[in-house]
Parts: sequence; C-alpha cells; structure tokens
Amino acid sequence: MTTTGPDRAGPPARRTVAELGEEGVIALATAPIGPDPRVLLGPGDDAAVVAAPDGRVVISSDALVEGRHFRFDLTTGEHVGRRAIAQNAADIAAMGAVCTGFTVTLGCPPQTPAALVEAISRGVARGAADAGGAVAGGDVVRTEQVLLAVTALGDLQGRAPVLLSGARPGDAVAVCGTLGRSAAGLAALDAGRGVDFPEVVEVYRCPVPPLAAGPHAAESGATALTDISDGLLRDARAMAAASGVRIELDGAALRPDDVLADCAAALGADPDAWIRTGGEDHALLATFPAGTVPAGWRVIGAVLPAEGAAGAVTVDGQTGPERGGWNTFERGTDDTGKERP
Repeated sequence: MTTTGPDRAGPPARRTVAELGEEGVIALATAPIGPDPRVLLGPGDDAAVVAAPDGRVVISSDALVEGRHFRFDLTTGEHVGRRAIAQNAADIAAMGAVCTGFTVTLGCPPQTPAALVEAISRGVARGAADAGGAVAGGDVVRTEQVLLAVTALGDLQGRAPVLLSGARPGDAVAVCGTLGRSAAGLAALDAGRGVDFPEVVEVYRCPVPPLAAGPHAAESGATALTDISDGLLRDARAMAAASGVRIELDGAALRPDDVLADCAAALGADPDAWIRTGGEDHALLATFPAGTVPAGWRVIGAVLPAEGAAGAVTVDGQTGPERGGWNTFERGTDDTGKERP
C-alpha cells in the first residue's frame, strides 16, 4: 500500500486505524454523515431502515480496490470516496430511478493513516449529497489494501424501470454526458502531464454522471438505458445483445472535442480510442423512439433490425475492436493503468 499522498501528510497522519480501533474508525467514518428523513434508522444499530415510498427498491453494488481501480499517487482519498458513490449512483440513474440511500464498507490495512479514512469519508458524504441520497450505514474490515464497497438504493417514483433489453429497430441512440475524458485523464497522469489537462484529470479522479438525465429519460419514453462504465462500444454491444438488435453509430457524432484533441496531440494518443473504449465517464446511453430525444441528449446512432447479427455494433458500417473497454477478468490494463494478469 502506498504510504504517501495528499491525504496522508500532516499531524493526523501519525495516527493509524490500528491505534483508533474498530469503534474509533467507525466514529471517524460516520462523522460526516448528517440526518436525512429518508433514513428512518441510520448507523449504530444492527441494520439501517430506509423509507421506500414507491414500494420497490432499485439496488446496485460495486467496489473499488486500491491498485486495481485507483492509486493514491494519482488521486486522493476524497476523490476515491466521491468516485465510489458516483459510479454506483450512475447505475441507479441508468434504471430511470433516483438515489435514496447508500451503504458503504471500508476495508483497509492496520497501518492506514486516520487522515486517509477522514478524507475518504468526506468524499463519501459529499458524493452522497451530490447524488441526492443519504449514507445509511456500512461496515469496516481489515484488508490487505484499501477497499471501498458501496451498495446504492434507488426509487422509481412510480415509473417502470428502463432496461437494457428495450431498444427497438428505428429508435435513435443518444448519449448524455462526456465520453473519453476519464481515459484521457489517466493517460495524462501516467505521462506526468496531469497539470496540463486538469479538465480530464478531474473526470478520471471523480466522474460526474448526469444523474438527473436518467429519470428524465424514463419520463421521456426511453426504451433502453445504461451507463457507460465499460466503454461505449462494449456497453452498446450489451444493450444490442439484450434487445436482439444491431446498433449503428455515427462516427461524426463521436469526434473528439478540442479538450480531448489537444490532450491526445500532446500525448501522441488516439482520442477516438478514448471515446469508444475508455469508459468510466459514466455518461448515460439510451434509445428513444425517433423524434423524441429530449434536450440535453445528443444523437449518436440508430437501432437497426438484427438480421442475424444481434448484439453487433458498428461505427460508420465498420465494427470496432472486439476487445477494449473494461472487463474485470480480461487481460489488458486496469483503471490504474497497470497491466492486468
């Protein structure tokens, strides 16, 4: 585990979680959590009680592991906390729901500085507030490296969930949010050029998914919806396969903006690869009946009949790379830029 970084300096860093003990770590982790009317019973008991006005609860869970999903020489504890919440909140929005609550499990080695726990907890609290949900509870556990596992709860507010499997031939394919910036940010940091491209670095450290666009898409008649966490092409293929259709993307609609183009030129990189396979921006990808795409979304393609090729995704008629994007068990590079086994 890395022992230096922006959240590990200063006098508080001399205290470790081993010195605090489990109760002290729990107190430190829950200190930023304020009351919320949706959490009928919060941290402190055997389980939390969260209101479910709709009568149904949307649930998603995900985990971030040090060395696998983040490195403290590239990011801060507060960013890690915010990012863990953001990526789970994006899954809730991708069902057309709004976030109501989160539970958070923090794992760390005994030598972890208390200052890092404080920073992560600040990030979690800020992320939950930004997502419109409340932290209802969680757990702490001893691990070999820092781990942050989040379960997110959501409310459909009376709407039907929008599934991956609803895309229909003739629908427009649209995206809301940024593409390729997280991948560009990681590349800039790995090249030692992070200070030159702060816009993309910030997205890598903590994406800001367009959470309100998910429920709005549901209200606007979206037929299919997902968040782009594993790369545009990979997630579009998942939607096409679940829906039994093909998806044709428009290369002109996927051209890099000036920020990505400038970053790619400086690093000698391919901005199209960042856009098509980078993932981790957590933009939303949806299909809508033609002519009904709401404001704030940009059309990037169309849904076509399968014609024996269900799950196929093409860009200007050409298939993109079959590999690329995130696959947790596939050989390649992970979110930290290191080679996966």
